Amino acid sequence: MSTTQSERLRELLAPLVSARELDLEEVEVTPAGKRRVLRVVVDSDEGVQLDACAELSREISQKLDETDVMGGAPYVLEVTSPGADRPLTQHRHYVRATGRLIKAQLTEGGELVARIVAVDDEGLDLEVPGVKGRRPTARRLAFADIAKARVEIEFNRPGAATAAAGTDESQEEA
Repeated sequence: MSTTQSERLRELLAPLVSARELDLEEVEVTPAGKRRVLRVVVDSDEGVQLDACAELSREISQKLDETDVMGGAPYVLEVTSPGADRPLTQHRHYVRATGRLIKAQLTEGGELVARIVAVDDEGLDLEVPGVKGRRPTARRLAFADIAKARVEIEFNRPGAATAAAGTDESQEEA
């Protein structure tokens, strides 16, 4: 996808997304046989419900029909929330992952698996799980020391018995 098309799509879709108090995380167009897939990833501090994705999908579809930003070739529109395995790349991603276990690749080498306790402008306060019956330890990690990070999937996450992980999707064909 050309940078120009990507920029045009972001400019077109950002007001629709922000009007619903969501963050536009990603806009991606990929080939899929004779069609293309336009994938719009949105998120919020409270997560994104399936109904919100469906409503936003209808609005985006209508807006795209009013413009030529996608050209004349057929495409499939997907409006979705980020998957559990998406990288943590922005401050708001870390804030939303507070209480979750993450795996961070460190800039100086090695990796760290720890639970985010708090996030501020400079970095993270973490709880590193104890090994072999030892108590967890506190650790401070600056954002500058993180090469990349992802949330670790936990099936028995403490305090999250009712939380559900996953991706909400709504698809429409244009």
